[in-house]
Amino acid sequence: MDTQPSRRDFAKTAAVGIAGAALASSIASRAYAGGDDVIKVGLIGCGGRGTGAASQALHADKNVKLTAIGDAFSDRLEESLTTLKKECGDKVAIESDHKFTGWDAYKQVIDSGVDVVVMAQPPHFRPAHLKYAVEKGKHVFAEKPVAVDAPGVRSVLATCEEAKKKNLSIVSGLCWRYHNGKRETIKRCQEGGIGDIVAMQVTYNTGKLKHYPRQPEWSDMEWQVRNWTYFTWGSGDFIVEQHVHSLDKAAWVMGEYPVKATGTGGRQVRTGAEFGHIYDHFDTVYEFANGVKCFSACRQIMNCDNDVSDHFYGTKGHCDVFKHQIIGEKPWRFTEKETNMYQVEHDELFASIRSGKPINNGDYMAKSTMMAILGRMSAYTGKTITWEQAMNSKEDLTPPKYEWGSIGVPPVAMPGVTKFV
Repeated sequence: MDTQPSRRDFAKTAAVGIAGAALASSIASRAYAGGDDVIKVGLIGCGGRGTGAASQALHADKNVKLTAIGDAFSDRLEESLTTLKKECGDKVAIESDHKFTGWDAYKQVIDSGVDVVVMAQPPHFRPAHLKYAVEKGKHVFAEKPVAVDAPGVRSVLATCEEAKKKNLSIVSGLCWRYHNGKRETIKRCQEGGIGDIVAMQVTYNTGKLKHYPRQPEWSDMEWQVRNWTYFTWGSGDFIVEQHVHSLDKAAWVMGEYPVKATGTGGRQVRTGAEFGHIYDHFDTVYEFANGVKCFSACRQIMNCDNDVSDHFYGTKGHCDVFKHQIIGEKPWRFTEKETNMYQVEHDELFASIRSGKPINNGDYMAKSTMMAILGRMSAYTGKTITWEQAMNSKEDLTPPKYEWGSIGVPPVAMPGVTKFV
């Protein structure tokens, strides 16, 4: 089994030029000219979200087939494949030699002749995998978040610029941007429906995460990869992995990103070694250039009241985003039938490929990820961190090596002790 190169190694790899661009262009023009040519899809990351995303991709176009699949672990791959065959029938056309496992499975999927790559691997791996896919001229659906640290975000931004040059579509798993009710609600706010925005409140308070008890035969690395949500190097902590949805909506309505953040957080209930070293609560105040503040809270603790909501407050009214409602001088409520945003993401991705008019969500998917990372940085260190500081951070969470062996668990971050890097 090959060992996956580090992000630093990937950064040294020259991008594929004319050949890659020609390949990307040929996919779009061939599909559009024929009207019904088969679009081949490869899946990287076979957990529940990856399986769901692959199913939605296969339902997004009348002539699309899943021809390659990859995951770190064979058991997850086979579970996913079984589910997909039940849901999608003969659209799953995977030969035995197109099932790939291990660290280099992503390369094998991308190199197998697919046109589109669905990426739902742990977020840590996404910058390197996305870079390789674009180098090879593939369209991509990338789940959120797209990185766990600033070097990863910078890599994704650069990769998505290359995708533009190659006319490749990059569609983000920040799914609320593909929900018709949220689109219309945000549009109304941006057009003055609540006047000038003066404050925002975004909340994502939920219960527990899925946990896979450690088995005797698992190495340290296998245990951590299977439970990647509990390790900052794998997930970015849950403010990045989950709360990014809420933060993205705040940035979306503002049309910009904050200039600084001051955060707190900790690990109060979820303290056992089986839960890695991430926090179980965060509270962050993000400040924008015009002085508007976004009050952000997220929590993953059982037996508490849950709250997943977003509120925007303006000089002329209040918007309850999840109710798709504006209360104030210009009252309004979205009354149309809500669409399945998970399906719409893929419907629009494949329509863009057929039409040869690529979608590129790269800027906001990277910067919204960075907004969440900024909040984590502030909470972990106890410092107010500026956007510029965060974007230029040298903190690289890449493990020392990619091997199924020993790897330590970093200490829990301690505000006032943990340093900003």
